[in-house]
Amino acid sequence: MGKVIAIANQKGGVGKTTSAVNIASSLAAMEFATVLIDMDPQANSTSALGVNPREVPTSVYEVLVGNVPMQEVVLQTEMPHLDLVPSHINLVGAELEMIDLPEREHVLLKALKQLRTQYQFIIIDCPPSLGLLTLNALTGSNSVIIPVQSEYFALEGLGQLLNTIKLVRQNLNPALEIEGVLLTMFDARLRLSNQVASEVRRYFGDKVFTTMIHRNVRISEAPSFGKPVILYDATSIGTRNYMAVSKEIIQNNLAQFTASTGKTASKSAEQSAQESEV
Repeated sequence: MGKVIAIANQKGGVGKTTSAVNIASSLAAMEFATVLIDMDPQANSTSALGVNPREVPTSVYEVLVGNVPMQEVVLQTEMPHLDLVPSHINLVGAELEMIDLPEREHVLLKALKQLRTQYQFIIIDCPPSLGLLTLNALTGSNSVIIPVQSEYFALEGLGQLLNTIKLVRQNLNPALEIEGVLLTMFDARLRLSNQVASEVRRYFGDKVFTTMIHRNVRISEAPSFGKPVILYDATSIGTRNYMAVSKEIIQNNLAQFTASTGKTASKSAEQSAQESEV
């Protein structure tokens, strides 16, 4: 069964969508079958992978409110091993349309059932809110990655997100774990960035990824070309950072690969993680 990882933070501008796109593409670059689900009505993950959200025939919106099977919405991207479930502006009204559905927090969980047999990693880009779309993502996920920008007020609002995760565990998804806290927009030249990194590590301890995502112009430029940074500039610091984070994710999940697919898959995962260092 594939590992489902939501990437969530209700605060905007923290590198959530950038991280979703580039973690998914980095896992795909290591030849893990990966699908990115864009749950954000802004559809930035969709356009960042070269798909025009206005032109998609069906999207995650139809999955949530129209009972369209998820596998019928999946699109191939130009990157091998990476598929996309696109978003659409219609998703902005999905929360209102879902409000009267039975088990409305479990709609995505049910839709993911088939995909989990087809992919090793399912990455969900959540909207910048803690509404019903994000609750569906957290309910349907095994774990959550929390991006935190290395800037002033970095921890602002995280208490609310952590409380939401706690409530989801208590009422909807007891198995939900924090995959890790990811420091983004890090600038080693700035004292503030280093202070924020220290504070986040003090607060979250070993839940913080060792790798930090440094400020890098290539990361910012890549979406305008409809590409993840690894396809836009494979040698950039941004590519190296996201490959390193993906290696950490793989290493954290070697036990799952062993349990679900046996020794061979575990060995393959470990080799891919090692190759990402090259």
